[in-house]
Amino acid sequence: MLDNTDRLILDELCKNSRITMKDLGEKVHLTGPATSSRVAKLEDRGIIEGYTIKINQDKLGYPVHTMISIITNSPFHDPYLTYLDTQKEFVIHNYKISGDSCYLLECRFPSTEVLDEFLVGLNKHVNYKLSIIINK
Repeated sequence: MLDNTDRLILDELCKNSRITMKDLGEKVHLTGPATSSRVAKLEDRGIIEGYTIKINQDKLGYPVHTMISIITNSPFHDPYLTYLDTQKEFVIHNYKISGDSCYLLECRFPSTEVLDEFLVGLNKHVNYKLSIIINK
């Protein structure tokens, strides 16, 4: 069970995972060593699984952001998954879901022309519904 201090620590780490333990401690009203101990316990319990960075995909040259609902043609999904393995440059997440679709595929592309090429290849394995993200 998390107490309020643990929740504050998690909130602050979500905002800035590079914060020093001293600065984090000041924000949650603990000493640096006490904060470090709390963070270590959250890691040991698996509540904090890791630390990451947020990458600006637009600045990397991938401005076309899509969500693609995948409808498989058969219960045999390996051809689709194999195709995705060849397209890792564009795939951000491939979520297996329930509902009208089998997967929800999040991708980034450098252009609509490259997106079109991806969709032509994708359509050999599955049907899809495409949504292009305009703004978040």
